[in-house]
Amino acid sequence: MNNTFKGAARRLDDIDLPKLGALIGVGEDELHAFIDVETRGSGFDPQGRPVILFERHKFYQYVPAAKRSQAVNAGLANKTPGGYGKESEQYGKLLKAIAIDRQAALYSCSWGLAQVMGFNHKLAGYDTIEAMVAAFMADEEAHLQAAVTFIKNTHIDDELRAHNWAGFAFGYNGANYRINAYDSKLPESYRKWSRIKDTPWPQAAPPAPAKPIAVPQPPAAPAPPVPGKEGFWAALIAILQKLFGSK
Repeated sequence: MNNTFKGAARRLDDIDLPKLGALIGVGEDELHAFIDVETRGSGFDPQGRPVILFERHKFYQYVPAAKRSQAVNAGLANKTPGGYGKESEQYGKLLKAIAIDRQAALYSCSWGLAQVMGFNHKLAGYDTIEAMVAAFMADEEAHLQAAVTFIKNTHIDDELRAHNWAGFAFGYNGANYRINAYDSKLPESYRKWSRIKDTPWPQAAPPAPAKPIAVPQPPAAPAPPVPGKEGFWAALIAILQKLFGSK
């Protein structure tokens, strides 16, 4: 991967929301609310790169100890959060951090539409951070897919299904979720989207169970005659006719 971080930069399609929501048992209204409140609105910056936020306290955590002093002296690492700077400055910081340690730098950014942290790449469904970043360069659908996978793997999908907005906001943002009023913004956005017609999602119907095939049965053999009074007298008359003849 080169350091331009530019790919196809495809945007979300309408069908992506119901399709991905179905993976965790929610509709597109819940994901619309999530995008409104928990994301940055767009997955790409004006240059077509995945939007990022470089977090210096995470770089301090993930950069190898032998390189930590270099990172601190460059103003890229600090024990405390903050000092994020403007959005336009984020890739400049990332590239400087990559020159010190690439993996730690990629780990220390939140990426894309839903701002998934690099160090969470496995919870987001990717074996490596490089694979996640490459997918994010290509399509916003990958951004939302990663967020949905993260929601599932951190077991907060049940909060989203139940519309337990505070529980979901806590699980996605941590204990400080009330600072940005995520728990009140989520239901407001959900109510807005629930009044808007959904995108048709043509899920395939499950196949009908196969009907049992009737096996032809051989015709039943005729039952043997059961002797009775009528049969006895008929046999007797036939014998008498042979003996005495008939007139």
